Amino acid sequence: LRDRPGECSGRMVACWAGKLALMSLRVSILAALALILGLPFALSLARDGQGLPSEGPRLVVYTPHVQQIRWEFAHAFSAWHKREFGESAVLDFRTPGGTSEIRRQLAAQYIAALKQGKYELVQTGDGYEVAMPPGTIEADLFFGGGSYDHGELKRGVRYVFAGAAPDGTDLELDVPMSVPASFSQPELDELYGENVIGPQTLYEPEQYWIGTALSSFGIVYNTELLARLGLPAPEAFGDLTDCRLLGSVALADPRQSGSITTTFDSILGNAGWDEGWRLLRAMCGNTRYFTNSATKPPSDVSQGEAAAGLAIDFYGRGQAQTAGRGRVGYADPAGAVYVDADPVTLLRGGPNYELAMRFVRFTLTDEAQALWQFPSLESDREGAPPSEATGEPLGPLRYELRRMPVRRAMYDRYFDRFKDKVVPFEIVSRIENPGWRTGVQVMMGCFAADIAEQTRAAYEALCDARGNAAFPPETLAAMERAYFAFPPTPVDAEGAFTSGEPVERLAWTESNYRAVRNSWRPDGAQRRAEIYYTRWFRERYAEVIEMRDTREPAGLFANGPSGEPGDDA
Repeated sequence: LRDRPGECSGRMVACWAGKLALMSLRVSILAALALILGLPFALSLARDGQGLPSEGPRLVVYTPHVQQIRWEFAHAFSAWHKREFGESAVLDFRTPGGTSEIRRQLAAQYIAALKQGKYELVQTGDGYEVAMPPGTIEADLFFGGGSYDHGELKRGVRYVFAGAAPDGTDLELDVPMSVPASFSQPELDELYGENVIGPQTLYEPEQYWIGTALSSFGIVYNTELLARLGLPAPEAFGDLTDCRLLGSVALADPRQSGSITTTFDSILGNAGWDEGWRLLRAMCGNTRYFTNSATKPPSDVSQGEAAAGLAIDFYGRGQAQTAGRGRVGYADPAGAVYVDADPVTLLRGGPNYELAMRFVRFTLTDEAQALWQFPSLESDREGAPPSEATGEPLGPLRYELRRMPVRRAMYDRYFDRFKDKVVPFEIVSRIENPGWRTGVQVMMGCFAADIAEQTRAAYEALCDARGNAAFPPETLAAMERAYFAFPPTPVDAEGAFTSGEPVERLAWTESNYRAVRNSWRPDGAQRRAEIYYTRWFRERYAEVIEMRDTREPAGLFANGPSGEPGDDA
């Protein structure tokens, strides 16, 4: 080419022309790909903004609710507010995380406000109340989530007011993050009737939170995968312990999901301490994974990634509707279902209490309650019953939310319009949740979530032995004891967990639960206990597998029927 520069130049021109053409082609492909991927998203954003006001009084609302719920309530509340008060209103939704994460962020805001002196100490007959001026925090409402977290808002944050007592000493007070709603009792009685569903309430008796919908916790399942495994549709939580489901159950990690913690706590309450923990441990033995999101199991069951899992009712029913053709089902185990109110809470020091209270009232109207369970008006406008207030058809405009209304009157008047023919007041468990949430989170992290592979391998070994009629019964009994056992908790003279010389070893029993839980409270104690428990469970699982392979009783639980470890634990 050096000898023929003219040809060289020509080839270089052709080369660069080719490169430019290739670059242009790549840019065109990327632009087309961006258009294909981005256009539905852009259209969705534009569609979601249609019909929603941008002018008018504004409420800032913290919520874990999904976009569909936010859109329907924003649209309906604005129309209701314009009819009742002559102007539209704007719901400014903020979604900084799940329910527990929102609560933690609110607690940080209140602590910061207290440190900045944004409060007034008001002396009452039996103590002090902390008042906060409007606008102390940016949000007016907390909408959605479970009653547990909303109850924690009432409990509030603990703060030391230096030198605030009459004698100049410090005052340490609990400052609620919520304030009561302002319904009269006759209003509440008319709206709710009896304030009870199973052992739960529909609203907090002092109105620190107000129930707007109901949530149950049940089983979502893939009918095709179950048929391949030779299993019928599950009807009870115990059905998820069947050995044929090994590696096919999807669960959320209770340390990451408040709703699944509530479900596990409910299972323990209904089954009792001993049988309940056996059920949970067997269920964990069948898990495919532990996820940090309660929305993932129903999605994966729908896609065939798992045969069954635990889910909040509207997640399960929503996936059943999306999958179609009967591929996905959802079951509320009758008489064992925990049903919880999904509340709204007015926040202390929010900018606009009056407007916030209007929204709370709106959530209990027929218009708002119909949003939860009626078919969308896009799909069926003709069959929609009219509102008594406006004559307009009731129901969500666009999205079918598949939630259960909180007001009994909705079931009496409109049940034939419901998408899901379920009456939560009839299927609810009558047994109160025992309040073992902390134990669920700590222990399930140690015996399952953090060592899921070993848990599954040990349960597989146990299932192998159970299914072998020739397997030695004494070895199988030892395997059962080892798999389902719990470690003792060594505590010192003050009752704190210790990795040194213990004064006492507390067995994991119902009567000892609070003492064990309290032993984790000193700084660093819970983490040390978790390390100890996890190692202990891992060793027991190794023993289960060894006994399956050798057919001989071995390890800590080789002898004795009690299942309790000896001094060498």
